[in-house]
Amino acid sequence: MKKEIVINSTPHEIRVAMLEDGDVVELLVEGADAKRIVGNVYKGKVTSVKPGLQAAFVDIGMERAGFLHASDLDHDDSAEEDDSHRQRGRGGRGRQRFVPDIGSVLRVGDEILVQVTKEPISTKGPRLTADISLPGRYLVMMPKGRHIGVSRKIDDRQERVRLKQLLQAHRPDEGAFIIRTAATSVSESSLKQDVDYLSDLFRKIDKGSAEEQKAPYLVHEDVGLVVGLVRDIFKEETARLIIDDEDDYSRLMGYAKIFAPELGRRIQFYKGDLPIFDEYGIEPEIKKTLDKRVWMKKGGYLIIEPTEALVTVDVNTGRFTGRRNQEETIVQTNMLAAKEVARQLRLRDVGGIIVIDFIDMENEGNKKRVFNELRNHLKRDRARHKVFQVSGLGLVEMSRQRVRPSLLSQLSDPCPYCVGTGKILSLETMSNKIERLVHRIAIVTRERRLQIQANPVLALYLLEERPEQFRELCRTFELELNVLDDAALHMEEFRIVSLRSGKDLIAEFEKKAKSGKR
Repeated sequence: MKKEIVINSTPHEIRVAMLEDGDVVELLVEGADAKRIVGNVYKGKVTSVKPGLQAAFVDIGMERAGFLHASDLDHDDSAEEDDSHRQRGRGGRGRQRFVPDIGSVLRVGDEILVQVTKEPISTKGPRLTADISLPGRYLVMMPKGRHIGVSRKIDDRQERVRLKQLLQAHRPDEGAFIIRTAATSVSESSLKQDVDYLSDLFRKIDKGSAEEQKAPYLVHEDVGLVVGLVRDIFKEETARLIIDDEDDYSRLMGYAKIFAPELGRRIQFYKGDLPIFDEYGIEPEIKKTLDKRVWMKKGGYLIIEPTEALVTVDVNTGRFTGRRNQEETIVQTNMLAAKEVARQLRLRDVGGIIVIDFIDMENEGNKKRVFNELRNHLKRDRARHKVFQVSGLGLVEMSRQRVRPSLLSQLSDPCPYCVGTGKILSLETMSNKIERLVHRIAIVTRERRLQIQANPVLALYLLEERPEQFRELCRTFELELNVLDDAALHMEEFRIVSLRSGKDLIAEFEKKAKSGKR
């Protein structure tokens, strides 16, 4: 499989696309005014302690206070870890560890050194930990621990022993270390260089946290998105990284020269005439991530619906009719969907609970085939995830690590009219609403010459589909009533205006209705 990283960098935004065999599988976006804060270390101030939640809220100088759970206080795990994401709340190999009572450790007003582990999402502030971890190219350092761990993805026993011995020979007196997957076959000098870099970094953080400056303040800012890619993602299996900004290219080459010389020859500066994302067909893929319908090969499609609680994925055969029997058509569609669902979850950076509704299959063997296909493609996902067997209703439930807002929430704002529902009231409903208001205004006020001002589509509906409805109102209350279209009004907006005074009678009616209640 050919892996590539394509970076479009401008003064206002950095966009990073990861490609596998030419297909966009991940997209990271960072605006100039919304830089990522995961990995940053702050000296924060405890603003409240919630024993019922076993958590504290910590002011780190952002709009919303950060959330610090008791399980994320300082501790010393002696575990083997996955690549760079540490397991919170457990000891080695799933052992439960002691979690202190939050109220016995923290008080309101306390100052505490914390690190951001999850970006602010929706109405929630950032997730914090007091158990600081500092990632390097080959190692992750936890200043509060003492153990040495090795990534589970390094499965060669001799290599694991070799790396542990090298690290043991060069580690400082304090600090725990996890050896990352990228350290496979690395030289002793490179490993020592990473140890020295991380040890120096922690000394700077420790010195910064001891300063008398009043909390909250930023003690350490993690490397930017571009350099972070080289550190965390750009590995041996990546064929090349290509970038269109000369300054960022120089910065990357400088970092690679010091920390990963072998990667320098695979970093390229883009000199093409076309914008880089157009050259590699990435721009159309970004546009598609905003659509809930995703077309697949052979005519099937997915419907991806994010909600507050979970994300649903519905699989449909669409235009695909197959050549044999119905079951075979369904299996082929589901197999294609399993691959595409895994790609879309990565591309859209969907997190939380996900429910996938594959097309119903009768054969148990086919169900297992589709389930295994999904799991195989999810193995490429860097985010932690869990997938559960097909339920009795034929649904596949899974969870996926949520570290930052989804791509959809980064690239879009909620509609100010429907507020995220994706629906507006029907013309029939709006017409009935107007009729009821005219009726009530006619009773409560003395106005008899009225004008309905509405969006052109609604106005036309009133004149062509509901003329009798309003003629009856006019006869009953001896009204003069006309309709005026106003393109500036939304489909759900309308006014009922007095032709005598020019006043908005809806506001006046509501005022009189309130005074009548008193």
